[in-house]
Parts: sequence; structure tokens; C-alpha cells
Amino acid sequence: MKDTLTDANFPRTADARVYHLGLCPGEVANRIVTVGSHSRARTLQGLLDAKPEPFILASERGFLTITGRYKNVPISIVSIGMGYPNMDFFVREVRECLLGDMVVIRLGSCGALVDVPVGTIVVPKASVMVVRNVDYDFVNSESSEKPPYLISKLVSADPALHTQVSEALDAAKGPSLRSGVLRNVVNASADSFYSSQGRQTSFPDHNADLIERLKATVPDLATFEMETFHLFHLAACWAGRNGTNGDVPPPLTERPAEHAVLQDTRARFKPLTGLANPDSVIRAAATLIVFAARNSREFITPEEVQQAERLAGTGILNALIKVEIPDHRLHPEKASVWGYHDSV
Repeated sequence: MKDTLTDANFPRTADARVYHLGLCPGEVANRIVTVGSHSRARTLQGLLDAKPEPFILASERGFLTITGRYKNVPISIVSIGMGYPNMDFFVREVRECLLGDMVVIRLGSCGALVDVPVGTIVVPKASVMVVRNVDYDFVNSESSEKPPYLISKLVSADPALHTQVSEALDAAKGPSLRSGVLRNVVNASADSFYSSQGRQTSFPDHNADLIERLKATVPDLATFEMETFHLFHLAACWAGRNGTNGDVPPPLTERPAEHAVLQDTRARFKPLTGLANPDSVIRAAATLIVFAARNSREFITPEEVQQAERLAGTGILNALIKVEIPDHRLHPEKASVWGYHDSV
């Protein structure tokens, strides 16, 4: 940690940068693709417009943000790493750096629990969470009355965004793709790559029947990964969703940001205070690439990864730019990094 932080409840630096992502207001767009790996983020960066040159920020905590334009529409690509805690950092901290609506599409990898080829692109309609039950006695399991794993209720993707992503992927699909687009299925997000996904290791995880239990419990279950549920959950929980809470304050700090990259930042950010709509929404969907076929144990090749990421990335970006966000629910470009690029 190089900078002094203020407010232990929601830490920021003196120039209003959030603690983990390192962003300050104006460095992230309303339309966002979130990925796990930096290499996937760089692949998607290659699909953005060459001009203006994208803004890039790598934080000390391993997050990478790339903000630029796609077909002249402001877009951010944010690489967050793995697991639902990192998804939590991403959603909450971006929300505090952005006025108006958030439209987020996750592009991740997954394991398939149904018989589809690796490289298949999946657009889940909903997700459940699978967590290791730490109250279960994993050492003396015969004495434990609690289940070793807990399964949450379903949480859905934004229905309209789910449809837009599915249609855009259909349009982008190339003839060399091994499989089509699998949609209207359910994903399971686990708190572990190993135990909570039924993988067998040397630990006494008591998960041999976990996958069969999940299939019997969750209709239309097709994939396993680690982040999608929490994205859907936070989007559904956002206090301003559908205008149900008119008392939600603007997400931005009242202190104007003092940003070294943007010129005349105080003049740019001060007018924004109070402009965030109290009924702003977070809309979320996900696109997953099957890396592992759990039934056949087949794993994707690097060449197939590159092809699928570019194809899925193109579809997602095309879907994002078609999402209509009213001007008064957009973060003003004059007070953003892409607005800055336009002025120099």
C-alpha cells in the first residue's frame, strides 16, 4: 500500500481511488465486460477501437481495468481473478466509481456437467451457489448430521440482457466453432475449484456424490464455475433496482477527485455530485466457455481457447453496445477518461 487511505468503512485514497481496483471516478464505463484472466482481458482489448487509445490501470491487488471504445461506444474490460470475493470487490468498488446504470457481462470459463464439446459457449439463465459447509465434521463424518455442502436458491440473469447476449453470440458464431451456443441452462458457482465442484483430491472432502446431488436438486444444471452467482446476486440486491428505494445516495464521494491523468479534474467531477439516479440499475448476464468436460475429462486446447475467446468477446461487445441506456443514466463523458482522450 503506497497511498494514505481514508474511511475504514470504504477505504479510498486522497484522490478518491478505491482500495482494491485502484480506480477513481471516470475511469470505468457504464458497459462492462468482466473476465478472470489478464490474458483474456488483453484479447478483448484487441477488439476495441484503436483510437482513442484505451486507458489501462493495473492495481496492486491484481485487478486490471481497460477502458476504451468499441464502435465508438465507451466500454470497460475488467479482469478480476478468481472466486466470489473478487467479484464482490469488483461490483461494489465499480459501483462507487460510476454514475448511472451498470451493465455487466461476465466472460468466463467453466466445466460442463452435460455432454457438450469443450469450446462450447454457454449463456446461463440463472445460477446457484455451492459452498463447503464448515459446520460439517469432515474428520468424523459419521457423527455429523449436517450436509457437507450447501446449495443456494436460484438467482437469475437479467432476462433481456440474457436474450441480447444469446442473439449476438449466434450472429458472431463462426463455422469453425466445434459447438453452438447453449442457453437457457443453469450454472453452479462454487467456493472452491476442488471440493465444492466434486473433484477428488487427497483431502477428505466427502463430495463423491455432490454432482449427482446437484443434478437431482437443480433442474437444467449444465455448468460449474466460481463467480457468476455472486454477480447475479449483487445485481439483484442493488438497492436502487427498479426504483424501489428513492433514498439511495449518489455512489460518488462528495469530495471531487484529484486525478493525475485527467486535466482540470476538479472542474470535471464537481458538477457530477448528486446526478446519480436513485433508481439506477445493475443488469448482469454471463457467457461461459467450456474448458473442461467433466464426464469425458476432455480439456480445451490453447488454440481453441483463443478462438472461443475472440468469438465470444465479439458477441458480448456487440450485445453491450446495443443495450440502451438513457443519456441521463450514463456517466458523463466530459468527466471520464474516454472524454479526456477525445479532448487531447
